[in-house]
Amino acid sequence: MERDQQIIRTSIVGIVANVLLAGFKAAVGLLAGSIAIIMDAVNNLSDVLSSVITIVGTKLSAKPADAKHPFGHGRIEYFSAIVISIIVLFAGTTSLIESVKKIINPTEPTYTTATLTVIIIAIIVKILLGRYVKKRGETLQSDALIASGADALFDAVVTLATLLSAAIMLLWHINLDGIFGTLISLVIIKAGVEMLGSPISQLIGRGVPLEIYHALKDEVMKFPEVHGVYDVILNYYGPNKIIGSLHINVLDTMTARGIHRLTREISEDIFRRFGIILTVGIYAINTQGIHAELEHKITNTVSKIPHVVDMHGFYYYENRNLVTLDVLSDTTIHDDKAFSDEIIRQLKAILPNLDFNITIDHIYLENK
Repeated sequence: MERDQQIIRTSIVGIVANVLLAGFKAAVGLLAGSIAIIMDAVNNLSDVLSSVITIVGTKLSAKPADAKHPFGHGRIEYFSAIVISIIVLFAGTTSLIESVKKIINPTEPTYTTATLTVIIIAIIVKILLGRYVKKRGETLQSDALIASGADALFDAVVTLATLLSAAIMLLWHINLDGIFGTLISLVIIKAGVEMLGSPISQLIGRGVPLEIYHALKDEVMKFPEVHGVYDVILNYYGPNKIIGSLHINVLDTMTARGIHRLTREISEDIFRRFGIILTVGIYAINTQGIHAELEHKITNTVSKIPHVVDMHGFYYYENRNLVTLDVLSDTTIHDDKAFSDEIIRQLKAILPNLDFNITIDHIYLENK
């Protein structure tokens, strides 16, 4: 709730700043009799929409879980960021169309002391506002705030281009208004597309971030009974809620009671340290008899096959003469079936009386 309140407070700062800037522009526009400045004031009021969307999205995402949404409503934040990114794209596209029109049919702009004063103040306010909101968004891991801050910074860049165009016009009487507008519009459109990437990636299902993957593995491996960590899966239900699972290797001599204690301690430790709700699955390491002999022989053979990174999940079904094994391959393997068939072929050469079911695993990590 503290995070939500900070996001809302930051958005309110954006609303107040845009309303005050709009009021200033409207007053100057009325005094100077400039319809352009008045229309720019209206544009600032439309910028308030980004902050309003962020507030509404934050409020809705804080709703508790219910029967239809058992994991809560945290992903609504991603939709808020998408809507704001679309607003940025729309603004960039509209600006591009108008800029191209100015190149095709150029009109000589007129600048007064009033318009130049408004332009300079608008640049300063938008830069300060944009940097503040974007930095808060990065701190609070809010895509909506980051997008809203970027929107304000783009406004500042557009206005700065206008000021530069005005300076060139006043000094050398060269009209670059349309060209500057086109270049800046293309930058905004590109940025809008990139801004869409993060929330859409979260909704599709983002890979496990590299640093979290290693931190989780290292933390779980601190438990002395754990001999390996595999199959790390994390699902994001909003920036504040991550639910996932992983498997651990334990000796087959552990009792059900001991496994119950261990998995509970791991889940509690991961939630306390990372805020991740974790389900822990078990793979048994065979320590005696034919099972141990087979596991040693099979894993020793498979580990020597090129492109094999690791393996886990060994199980021998005596009644079916079947061995199942999960094999982790490197990134060069794209045909899982062909690779699985090759592993089975090599295993059949030393254990012809057994059947094998080999599952090829891949780890997709977000390296940033």
